[in-house]
Amino acid sequence: MNVALLKIYLNDHLAGSILGLELARRAKAENADNAVGEYLETFERELLEDRSILQSVMSALGFKRDVLKQGMAWVGEKLGRLKLNGQLTGYSPLSRVVELEGLCLGTEGRLSMWRTLRRLSRKDERLGRFDFSSLIARAEHQRRTLERLRQQSSDEAFFEPGEGSVLRLTPSPSEREAH
Repeated sequence: MNVALLKIYLNDHLAGSILGLELARRAKAENADNAVGEYLETFERELLEDRSILQSVMSALGFKRDVLKQGMAWVGEKLGRLKLNGQLTGYSPLSRVVELEGLCLGTEGRLSMWRTLRRLSRKDERLGRFDFSSLIARAEHQRRTLERLRQQSSDEAFFEPGEGSVLRLTPSPSEREAH
């Protein structure tokens, strides 16, 4: 096992976990009144658990955390907020789509990491105490849920009302009156 490269790889994922967690928190706050915000409440807790497990994996392998890389990830997420979203200020439907795409990408990366660690655990007993299969299953579920929410969000952002969008994050006025 190439320990030097594995240390870099895991530190990169730890930095990515900071970026993903900050992105999830921001998206959750901006979507508190819809299905995205509701799901991101659970997703945030799971990301915190995953980050804790990753830190435990690194500790089990004797790897130190790259604090500079973590700080750069935090700053990078903040700079990412400056993207153009079709509005001078505030949040737009495009913001939601782009944030969910970012969370989908991060989840795909985390899934790949858990799969890699599961393979490595067959050769390194220090990794044997971690249940990578359950982490893989959870990441696969997260990926499916985020993708569904991303598709719904893109329908809301890009389809005009009545133009063919069948998926909605928020109820229409007539749906709200029915409740």
